Amino acid sequence: MLSYLRALYGKLKDRKAKSYLEELQRDGLKLGKNVSIVDDFFFDRAHCYLISIGDNTTIAPSVRLVAHDASTKLYLGYTKFGKIDIKENCFIGHSVTVLCNVTIGPNSIVGAGSVVTKDVPPNSVAVGSPAKVVCTLEEYLARNRVDRSQIFDEQYHIWNLDEKKRKELLDAAEHGGGYIV
Repeated sequence: MLSYLRALYGKLKDRKAKSYLEELQRDGLKLGKNVSIVDDFFFDRAHCYLISIGDNTTIAPSVRLVAHDASTKLYLGYTKFGKIDIKENCFIGHSVTVLCNVTIGPNSIVGAGSVVTKDVPPNSVAVGSPAKVVCTLEEYLARNRVDRSQIFDEQYHIWNLDEKKRKELLDAAEHGGGYIV
């Protein structure tokens, strides 16, 4: 019964997110082809027409795209706004916040928890608050290329784990972690 309720909750949540995205697109949000938006997200509802996300981009859970800055409202009587342009082939990590007047160049990664206040150049990896470029995409990928024997297949995804597989992953984590397809 519990698994049925979880599945039903997941379907309802997915349907709500899809409906919300369709509404944002009707109001001007530009989404490229093959954009993956994982789980919950916040895209500035009132200013969604200022946001564009390029083809083949992944948006991880809890990402916030905020195309306005109301910090000036109390003191100056007006709110600043600006575009957010995420180019193609980007990965925007868990809990990233992207503020107005920012372009994230193609083939870039923004690390989890980062706050992006300035442009990220193409082919870059940026992390931190405020986000700063730490290396090129090629340098990052070179550091993470591993022997195939160090990669766990789909049978190691959370919904496929049994005690034996869980122990194998825990053992790998004890020795620096691993990679899952």
